Amino acid sequence: MKFAWMMAEGMEWSKKKEFITTALESGINHIVDFTDIGNIKRLGNITLISDMEGSDIILVGRNGEGDGSLSLVEDLSESKDLASIKRLKRKGKIVTAYVEISSKKHEKLASYLGKYADYLILLGKDWKVIPLENIIAELQNENVKLLAAVSDYEEAKLTLETLEYGTDGVLLCPKDLSQIKKVAQLVEKIKSDIYQLKAGTVTRVESVGSGDRVCVDTCSMMGMGEGMLIGSYSKGLFLVHSESLESEYVASRPFRVNAGPVHAYVMTPDNKTRYLSEIEAGDEVLIVDKEGNSKNVVVGRVKIEKRPLMLVEAEYNGTILRTLLQNAETIRLVKENGTPISVSELKVGDKIMVYLDPHARHFGMAIEESIIEK
Repeated sequence: MKFAWMMAEGMEWSKKKEFITTALESGINHIVDFTDIGNIKRLGNITLISDMEGSDIILVGRNGEGDGSLSLVEDLSESKDLASIKRLKRKGKIVTAYVEISSKKHEKLASYLGKYADYLILLGKDWKVIPLENIIAELQNENVKLLAAVSDYEEAKLTLETLEYGTDGVLLCPKDLSQIKKVAQLVEKIKSDIYQLKAGTVTRVESVGSGDRVCVDTCSMMGMGEGMLIGSYSKGLFLVHSESLESEYVASRPFRVNAGPVHAYVMTPDNKTRYLSEIEAGDEVLIVDKEGNSKNVVVGRVKIEKRPLMLVEAEYNGTILRTLLQNAETIRLVKENGTPISVSELKVGDKIMVYLDPHARHFGMAIEESIIEK
């Protein structure tokens, strides 16, 4: 998943405070700094990256303290930065390596340090000519997260999309406040997964008695065609519509999805599923629209109550999917044309939007394994 950090070093505190506050409001809570750690920590729940005591993530290689910005040793295994990284890792620290790319040797150093550090920040004069592709290719099978230092939206877009995969993130060093929100919106858009929804055919609708059902109230408003991917089988989930529509019985609840019983799966960020019974305030779930576009939202609360349930079964290309939903007029799925349909009106032969997952699931993570669900 793509991400952004920010650095506002070199500014007087009043201006730096404004930049960091804007970053927090935009969803960027990882700050690189070397002079105002105490003040920054008081601004909010911030992850601080620095070479100073008390940092959450230790940065190695800045300002000539290692080889990241100095002349290099011939044998990279003798790098001062590498020695520092290994020493900090032995102490259980999270480490970021920092390399200014000004020569082919620095490119090689970056690739070498990336095999040991948790994060790798790359600073170049011009990413249009710096061989960022080489470093991405060299480290794509390593556990390191790669960031490129950028100053604006255009540079961020270039580095995040380089070589198809792009860097994992960017270190934004903005010159004006407007770039912070633009880059934050870019990252949010890029990291959003798209789920290829299909029109499944309803094959069965029937009441099955009562059970504990879950309402998921989010901290975001949903509109027409938006809901959550819910289902009894991990191989296929139904797009359950939000309660964003008015009805003659209750007012709209555009922040809510009446999702289903406690055993059901719900899709969460990073293409993982969780049981509805596990979700609680502060967790993140995915909101998906009728085109399959997704966004991460924070859960405000979860309500579990005993309610009458109904079984909905659908089929797509021979794959049978099932889910259970509360038997109420206000509970809706999404039709092929993107409009909601109440479960009280649902009948055999109707087309509703479903998501088919080719993977099995183990503790919510997609795996290559054969699992029978029925």
